[in-house]
Amino acid sequence: MSRTSRFVVALICGMTVALSTGSGFTASAGSGVEFPPPPPLGLDEVPVPEDNPMTPAKVDLGRRLFFEKRISGDGTIACASCHMPQRGFSNGRQYAIGIGGRIGLRNAPTIINAAYNDTHFWDGRAKSLEEQAKGPIQHPAEMGATEAHIAKTLGALPSYRESFQRVFGSEKITLDRVVKAIATFERTILSGNSLFDRWFFGGDKAALTPAAVRGFKLFRGRGNCVKCHLVDSFSAPFTDHKFHNVGVGFDGRPTHPGREKITKRARDRGKFKTPTLRDISKTMPYMHDGSLKTLEEVIDYYDRGGLANPNLDPDMKPLKFSKLEKSDLLAFLHSLDGSPPIIQAPRPSR
Repeated sequence: MSRTSRFVVALICGMTVALSTGSGFTASAGSGVEFPPPPPLGLDEVPVPEDNPMTPAKVDLGRRLFFEKRISGDGTIACASCHMPQRGFSNGRQYAIGIGGRIGLRNAPTIINAAYNDTHFWDGRAKSLEEQAKGPIQHPAEMGATEAHIAKTLGALPSYRESFQRVFGSEKITLDRVVKAIATFERTILSGNSLFDRWFFGGDKAALTPAAVRGFKLFRGRGNCVKCHLVDSFSAPFTDHKFHNVGVGFDGRPTHPGREKITKRARDRGKFKTPTLRDISKTMPYMHDGSLKTLEEVIDYYDRGGLANPNLDPDMKPLKFSKLEKSDLLAFLHSLDGSPPIIQAPRPSR
């Protein structure tokens, strides 16, 4: 049985329908189910922090909290409001939208394969998924919640009290416990086993079209895209987890400081984290400011070499791709659409 098949089987075996909550992971110790399941083809093992081990019950609680709008200050925004499963766990808008219709400053990044990230947010200000989850929950323009509000709101619902008791050993509801559960759920949002993975790692030479194969050669060769969007011998994260200035935003509009805001170093102005390219066709619009609406626009932008500015990455140079080469590169990018888990919003907890 392939690693991808084992992942699917383990995930299915580790999940049963829990009528009280709408769904969930309910496999327990001694059930014979491998948990967490092995990752899909093309991905490494998921790193799990020692202080937040994964359990099926914690994944289930995290999923419910991920979709729970009542966490937000006005009861209208959930994590899933900006990270929609049907939109590649992004939101399809140029910017994130918070409570009261407040418009954010940056595009909502996908959480697909965020389990592997060294840092989170476009500027890398959070060092873990747990720390990242706290940011939007507490931000006044995003979810605008306080720990007291969360504890009171969720504590009034028996099913949540029961779940916190089962997962954490007591009914006490704290922000730390909430984000630990959400982060645990997010570590299950993995996408691999794409056509590219089956071709490159699985040895299925018929998995890619000739155009996609030519596109990968451009990606790895003359385009040098692979320098930041890594493909290794045994896995392909399609990110180097580093920060680069590719010129986005330097077109006369007010620019975001990017990584400079965190490091306080002028040389980091305009640098943003390299996003993964997995499931890239589903997560439009693109770049940290959502300024490029289609993959065709992204390819054209890089083909031009970006926008000149004092900190532009030296690898950003005109590529002069032909129309056919651009089409081949697009075909390759579409081959990175994988098999993320099908996540349905649970029924509201009571």
